[in-house]
Amino acid sequence: MLSMLLYYLVILPISYLPFGLLYRLSDVLYLVLYGVFKYRRSVVAQNLERSFPEKSDEELLEIEQKFYRHLCDLVIEGLKGFNTTYAQVQKRMKIMNPEVIDRYFDQGKSVVIVGGHYGNWEWLALAIDKSIKHKTVALYTPLQDKYMDGKVRTSRSKYGLFMLSIAQIRENLASSKNELTATIFGSDQAPSRKQRAYWMTFLNQETPVQFGAEKFAKEYDMPVVYGIIQKVKRGHFEFSLFDITASPNETEYGWITQTHTRMLEDTIRRQPEYWLWSHKRWKRSRPEGDELQKPLDARDQ
Repeated sequence: MLSMLLYYLVILPISYLPFGLLYRLSDVLYLVLYGVFKYRRSVVAQNLERSFPEKSDEELLEIEQKFYRHLCDLVIEGLKGFNTTYAQVQKRMKIMNPEVIDRYFDQGKSVVIVGGHYGNWEWLALAIDKSIKHKTVALYTPLQDKYMDGKVRTSRSKYGLFMLSIAQIRENLASSKNELTATIFGSDQAPSRKQRAYWMTFLNQETPVQFGAEKFAKEYDMPVVYGIIQKVKRGHFEFSLFDITASPNETEYGWITQTHTRMLEDTIRRQPEYWLWSHKRWKRSRPEGDELQKPLDARDQ
């Protein structure tokens, strides 16, 4: 009942506001979230300090403040997604080089797209299916609130994206053997203790990385591409694709995982304020017996 009231009394009314008013609302939200409630500021500050030990306190504070402004924009843009038109989506989330992935469709191959929580992934969910030839599938973790889970899935999938939980992905592949798919993995969330973790150094810290994208690509022999969302200006983004490998089973164990993780790290280092620093990414320590993987040279593949 509470989630239904939240949806109809808060989310929907905000989603009808024009973009100019939405960004004014975002400015107010920044003052409240950052200045008053100090939402996860200790988490963000610690993550930034450990990731960029070479930066001064002033530089870290500047990144922190820019991140919170971006985070508030993300919240508002996410709410707008419940009531945005596809014409608005096309204008604000441009797919720059779909030919990178379309050629695999022409070869009769399904693919894996791997990326991170950088830029605006909510609007990418709305834009991508109509922009490439493959049927797009995104893996997600269902929300505990079933009512809001249904509303979020409906919003994200209204322009063609097919959302599946990890438990459903194999069943979907079995039932759609004749349909070429592009399966999207967000690789930068910490794997659960039940998931397989690949330990490597990421942003100056020992980090458990999800191995699912590499495992999935090798099991189904799918080419792997890296996708990155760049923020051009407020409310406008570009999504670009880069080949990782067309032959996943010819790569050394861990090479795909290291490659897309390094690509994400390079992206973050260039403009760190657009990554999700409020996520408790490094809450786990490497268990005794789990090996920290040595760096692999992409030129060796």
